[in-house]
Amino acid sequence: MWTRNFSLYFGARTISLLGDAMMPVASALAVGEVYGIAGVGYTLAIWTTSAVLVMLFGGVFADRIGARRLMIGADALRVVTQGCVAVAFLDGAPPLALLLTMAFFSGIGAGTFEPCINGMVPLVAKDPQRANATLKIAEAITQLAGPALAGVLIVATGPVFVYTVDAATFLVSGVALLMIRVTVPKPGPSNVLGDLRRGWEEFRAMNWMWSTILVWVFWGVLVIGPYVPLSSQVIGADYGWVMAALGLGTVLGGLVAIRLRPAKPLAAGATALSGYMAAPLSVALGLPLPMLMAGHLIGGVAMAFWSVMWSTSVQTKVAPDVMNRVNAYQVAGSVSGMAVGQAIAGPVTTLIEPRTFIMGSALVTLGVAAALLLIRPIRQLGRAPEETGGPSIVAPAESLT
Repeated sequence: MWTRNFSLYFGARTISLLGDAMMPVASALAVGEVYGIAGVGYTLAIWTTSAVLVMLFGGVFADRIGARRLMIGADALRVVTQGCVAVAFLDGAPPLALLLTMAFFSGIGAGTFEPCINGMVPLVAKDPQRANATLKIAEAITQLAGPALAGVLIVATGPVFVYTVDAATFLVSGVALLMIRVTVPKPGPSNVLGDLRRGWEEFRAMNWMWSTILVWVFWGVLVIGPYVPLSSQVIGADYGWVMAALGLGTVLGGLVAIRLRPAKPLAAGATALSGYMAAPLSVALGLPLPMLMAGHLIGGVAMAFWSVMWSTSVQTKVAPDVMNRVNAYQVAGSVSGMAVGQAIAGPVTTLIEPRTFIMGSALVTLGVAAALLLIRPIRQLGRAPEETGGPSIVAPAESLT
């Protein structure tokens, strides 16, 4: 698996993910100190919304000019946006309008980058599940180190240095991607609207995919979207350590995903996803730091295993020539709810106490896992023929339906 191309891709993703892992903590602490929960929620919502708006076109252009080229351009854009934020914090309290503007353009960079990820993995690795699990472990390690590092740096040096480091990670990622050499088949004659229509038709034809995304909208609105703004304010100064525990759990979940190749990957992933309930539940109950970290450790394992099962299913079930377009639809759908959840995080605190809302998020997590298992195309989706090797388990999904 460790070819030159995969090694470069692994390096690019890892350094970029380190910067990404630092940002939620840096934003929650830096922006939150100046503008509170509402400021953090609005900044994240603008970022997510702009990403969703360009994702579909990102998938089209990735299929036209190649995922690698588009990823390099997205990295270059984010070098500029994060650098501007770093400069803005030199004055201590940058205007909220500037932060929202930079979040908007940074989201555009993320929105064009994200549809390319699933399309790149099959180009640089022959075993998608092993590659996805390895990348998930790298992501988890960065999630382990990034939040703690951001928390220390924001206290020791302030937001300027943290945002400068983030800009540098995208620069290194872009250079590594520039060094990758892959052969991309030239697409036939087409137009943007026709490409979008073809991607939609492929997406709509896969019942297991669109039904998962439909459920995932509720997950975004009620769980993941508002979780960072609300939990960061509830937990306070220990937030970085709690997120580090989440990262450690993701490492363990990735290691499990390397070894286990369930016959029904999405059923097994949905069963595991129910364990994410431990993360919001620990916050809602106001548990001490060791228990908070334990809850997020379990949540990290659950989320990582689901993520690998989902990514591998997408990469092995979707035709390569429409991979980026289909991936754009599924990513845009899955994060659209997140934007709404982030936007309501501030206003909802005027109506509901944050811990009460987070308790609701814990219950919704169980509902999402149950809904995924109740949908037959999701529950019955099997592995692709070329992915049947290695240890196998039978997912205990049927007992939950």
